[in-house]
Amino acid sequence: MSESSKQPTLLKDYYSIELVKSIAKNCKTQYRDFNVTPFEQNVIADDWKQLELKDRMHRIADVLGEYLPKNYKQAISIVLKVANHYSGLAHMCFPDFVEKFGLNDFETSMMALENLTEGSSSEFAIRPFIIRYPELTMKKMKEWARSNNYHVRRLATEGCRPRLPWAMALPKFKKDPTIVLETIMSLIDDDERYVTRSVANNLNDISKDNPKTVIKVASEYLGRSKEIDWVIKHACRGLLKQGNKEVLQLFGFSNIDHIKVSNLNCDETVCLEKKLNFSFDIKSSKNGLGRLRIEFIIDFMKANGKMTGKIFKICEGDYGEDVKSINKYFSFKKISTRKYHIGAHQLHIVINGDVFVSKKFLLI
Repeated sequence: MSESSKQPTLLKDYYSIELVKSIAKNCKTQYRDFNVTPFEQNVIADDWKQLELKDRMHRIADVLGEYLPKNYKQAISIVLKVANHYSGLAHMCFPDFVEKFGLNDFETSMMALENLTEGSSSEFAIRPFIIRYPELTMKKMKEWARSNNYHVRRLATEGCRPRLPWAMALPKFKKDPTIVLETIMSLIDDDERYVTRSVANNLNDISKDNPKTVIKVASEYLGRSKEIDWVIKHACRGLLKQGNKEVLQLFGFSNIDHIKVSNLNCDETVCLEKKLNFSFDIKSSKNGLGRLRIEFIIDFMKANGKMTGKIFKICEGDYGEDVKSINKYFSFKKISTRKYHIGAHQLHIVINGDVFVSKKFLLI
């Protein structure tokens, strides 16, 4: 088989039969009473091939709980040694073990999650502890924010994101993110982009429920340094997409009275798996276009016949020319995160948060 014809590895296949056998072998090395064969058989049951990534991860953690010592402290000492042999996705089952079996032993579990986060991340496993022990856990995460280890500092901000993808939400922090801000803002100028990106993502989460809070943070911190400006811009990306005028103005995307959009050309029909082509001109009635954020919205047809809009960025910058021509396309190639439905759609051209021109087209 040629290199180009190979099928990409499915994420769930990182949890392979070989990995299960490897974990069993390393558990046996650390704990001589570990029953290798029953462990492997219980993990790799008849439904193994049907299990998705997180289900396989949960299965391994669950069955480890059956075959490791019932004394949690003893089990954790074994888990930490075994986990040293793995990293990345293959390592995620070990923080999951802590989440499943360590909720009643806070101190031991905090030690374990701090240790394990370097191998992959403990961002998912920390959240049940935040729910059960909010004050204690956030106190611990404030300590982690001062750690010399950037993996641990990143856990301090990623773990308390109110809307962390693929994880349980934190309703208390969605309602009032004060304690989250107290934890993460000391990391806004961290030396590691891995950490500051997490700060930005946390702030972006907060902006979805508390936009005024993030706007206040942005107003206070913008302009302090190049890195902080990057964090604030990334944190405000959701508000920018929403066309929030206050945020647009913060980043200089404001006065557009001199702007006109003309010559919008858009395919009248487009087939599934093909590209919708469109073009337009932006003109200024004064010298230079100025600072513009140029986007487009597509109103997609839903299964129920209603429309839902999705915004996409084209470009942004300071433009000294009086006219700018844009040629763009949107691919209707099938993707896992969006389902397309045949029927009427609509294209909108957006500049600095305002819709200038629109045109309908048909997906066939």
